[in-house]
Amino acid sequence: MGRNVCIIGGGMSLWGVRQATARDLYQEAGKACFDDVPGLSNKDVDGLLVGSAFTERSNFQTHLAPLVAEYLGIKPKNICCRVELLCASGSSGIILAYGLIKSGLADVILVTGGEKLYTPQRWEVFYSELGTGDHDFDGAQGLGLPPPFFSMVAQKHMKEYGTTEEQLSMVSVKNRRNGARNPKAQFQKEITLEDALNAPPIVRPLKLFDCCPVTDGAAAVIIASEERAREYTDKPLVYIKGTGQASVNNASANMPSMTTWEALKIASQEAYRKAGVKPSDIDVAQTHDCFTISEIIEYEDLGFCEKGEGGLFVEEGRSDFGGDVPVNTDGGLLSCGHPFGGTGIRQAIEILRQLRGDAFKQVEGARTGLTHNLSGLTAAHTVLIYGRDV
Repeated sequence: MGRNVCIIGGGMSLWGVRQATARDLYQEAGKACFDDVPGLSNKDVDGLLVGSAFTERSNFQTHLAPLVAEYLGIKPKNICCRVELLCASGSSGIILAYGLIKSGLADVILVTGGEKLYTPQRWEVFYSELGTGDHDFDGAQGLGLPPPFFSMVAQKHMKEYGTTEEQLSMVSVKNRRNGARNPKAQFQKEITLEDALNAPPIVRPLKLFDCCPVTDGAAAVIIASEERAREYTDKPLVYIKGTGQASVNNASANMPSMTTWEALKIASQEAYRKAGVKPSDIDVAQTHDCFTISEIIEYEDLGFCEKGEGGLFVEEGRSDFGGDVPVNTDGGLLSCGHPFGGTGIRQAIEILRQLRGDAFKQVEGARTGLTHNLSGLTAAHTVLIYGRDV
């Protein structure tokens, strides 16, 4: 069965439009992470994984992991490499760290990730996103750009299930309210439903507050075996209990459905099986709300509600504090922003804080948490389940 694996600490840089280099962002995140585990030093870390999607295009920098190791004073002896799966780069790094530690190939791994996207060449981000799907097929038709694609997803879901623009806006209102409590979020201001409904259109029906921003930022977590974790912290231990990652297509031409994400259903079912839990056991979740329609579909395909009921799920407050399962309690992508390689790690930090009881706003009694990332044109989905108990 292998060893038990824990997440024992984490920290972030300030996320947003930063007058800072990628080096600055990784060092801020690393310091915040080590500050969260005072009993651990960089000399105790025997592995490093770095999640980043656009480091070559945005920073003109390849061979990133050894540089980050140098930035943080780490001398990895078991693993030192970069992980790339676009929006799921960070969470993929956590899955790899989990496997390495569970198998005994490493004991303590720092997983970090982030992007520096606001550069004089920031327009390159959108050119790079044309390669999100099949570059020859999707990119040539503009489908690599997320807003047009997710606009089609939203329109299809509205037609099939009666989802409304008001329900989409309720997701952004909830997540902006949660983000107002998060001192590291890109946006820390609440909005009203009227604000969201009257915002400028991006690609209808998606409006300004339905879309997450481009972001500079980095985040980092420490993953360790249970034995080593007990040496470094006296805080409640949070275990990685189950993981799942699936992909059923990459080109839009091969997409089984725009409104039922088969890869998410497969990945979540695998994670639930490994963790020995059901959707109803999840106390708090961080999902990939790159667009408001994404969070609504994720409620459904994660099993929090029936298919087609995602709009009602948010409208009835079931994804808010006090509801069935509070979702994106730190503000999600809509508030925090989305430096691609850092998002899954930021989500893990929020679940860690929720389960050990020191979050910005606490889900009372939370003992089991879930994180989810999609990547590409909803092509790949990554799910991790964390718990206070082994």
